[in-house]
Amino acid sequence: MTTTPAPSTAARYSERLLPGPLGWALVLVLAVFSVIALFPVSPTVAAIVGAVVAVAGVVVAVVTAPRVAVSGGELRAGQAHIPLALLGEVRELDPDATRVELGPALDATAYVCLRAWARTAVRAQVLDPADATPYWLVSTRHPRDLAAAIASARDQRAPRGE
Repeated sequence: MTTTPAPSTAARYSERLLPGPLGWALVLVLAVFSVIALFPVSPTVAAIVGAVVAVAGVVVAVVTAPRVAVSGGELRAGQAHIPLALLGEVRELDPDATRVELGPALDATAYVCLRAWARTAVRAQVLDPADATPYWLVSTRHPRDLAAAIASARDQRAPRGE
C-alpha cells in the first residue's frame, strides 16, 4: 500500500535576501548626500528630503529583495518556483564553491537567483526532461538549512511503501 502525506502549507524554510551592511550604508549615504545638496536651499527641506530618501531606499531594498522558500512542495527563488519532485542532487556551496559555480563552471542555461551579499548558495539539479534548465543556483546565507529543507520536504512528499 502506498500513502502520500498531505501537503503542508507551513514553510519549511524561508529567507529574504536583504542587502548586507554595505547595501544599507549606501542607502544612508544617498540620504546624506541629498541633505548636503539641499542644505544651502533650506535646512528644513534638506532634512525632510533626506528622511524621505532614507525611507524610500529602505522600502525599495526590502521590496526588491527576493525570497527563497521551501513550502507547499516547491522551491521558490525570487519569482521562479519548481516542484521539489523535479529536483535531484542538492549541494551546499561555500563562498569558494559559489565563486567557481558562478564563474568557470556556470552553465548559461542554469537558473540563477543571485545576490552578491549572500556569498554562499545551493545548487539543485533539475530532473525534468522537458526543462532545458540543468540546475538552479540559489543564493542563501544558510546553505545547509536550505539544502536540508529541500531534502526533507522532498523525502516527506515522496510516496512510501508499507
